[in-house]
Parts: sequence; structure tokens; C-alpha cells
Amino acid sequence: MVSENPSGADNQQETRLSTLDPGWVAGFTDGEGCFSVSLHQNPLARPTLGWHIQPTFQVSQHADHHETLLELQLFFGCGNVRRKGPTSSVEVYVVHSTKLLVDRVIPFFEQQELRVKRNDFEKFADIVRSIRSRNHHHREEFERIVKLAYSMNARGKQRKRSIDEILLGSSETAREVPSMDRR
Repeated sequence: MVSENPSGADNQQETRLSTLDPGWVAGFTDGEGCFSVSLHQNPLARPTLGWHIQPTFQVSQHADHHETLLELQLFFGCGNVRRKGPTSSVEVYVVHSTKLLVDRVIPFFEQQELRVKRNDFEKFADIVRSIRSRNHHHREEFERIVKLAYSMNARGKQRKRSIDEILLGSSETAREVPSMDRR
């Protein structure tokens, strides 16, 4: 049965105004996209021991191909297109919102075959769902997520901090933060 409501969940695919082929989007993402999870110090993030966990889906492209990134934004119905840096000639299509990642991006890539980035995507989806359900506020889950994040994207070679700095630092912080749920 087809819904009369064009914005209903049943018609999510049909309401996309983009003409991009889903298989092309998956292949383009395999080549130019990234599923990543960054960690930033934030003293207000007490449940995660002073670390903010930020999952990001992004696709990069030279500014000459700005329209392609706008088409991706239209295709997913969310996200932003911006310059990678103030003087960069590269632009990125980015989705940070865990709600939008769970509602739009993850279901799409569960239906479309990724080859190169499949492993990173599966870890990414696991992490995003854990964050969305707030399971990451529990110490064991936080540590599991950090380990998963550090196993992604060439095993975290481009990270500023070592995994030990995050996890050992969280152990020290845990002693200072009595409200942490330690299940």
C-alpha cells in the first residue's frame, strides 16, 4: 500500500528530489567518502569521562564539483556542504547528527553494497546506534566504542591521541567523577 503522505517514512526513498542513482551514491562513497568517529576533550561530557564522541559521515570533492555534493545533500535530505578549511579547494558534504545518521544515512548503506568501506561502515553504524541509545554513557560501552573507533580508518593512524591516552585518561577521570555509572 502506498501512503498518501509524501513525507511519511514509507515514502522516504520516493521523496528524494535528487536524480542520483543509489548504486552510484554507494560507489562514489566507497571512493570519496569516509565514516569516522572522532573524540574531543570536553569537561562537560561527564558521562563519557570528559570525552565528546562525534560520528561523522562525509564525502569530499574538489570545489569544481560543488554541485555533486549538493546533489548528495539533496539525495539524503540532510547534512551540509562546506569548505574543508578556509583556504582549501576541497569541499565536503557532512552529516554529524546521530538522529539523521540513524534515520537516513545508515539505512541507505545497509541496503546498498559498499566494498571498500564496508568494515568501517559496520563499526560506524554500531557506534552511532550505541550513542543514539545513550549506551555510551556506561563505562564498558564507552571503552568498547573507543576501541572500535580506533580500529577504523587504517587503525587510527591519523589520530592525535593514542588509544591509551583516551582509555587511561578515562580511568583517572572515573576516580574523580563519582556520578559515572560503572555497571
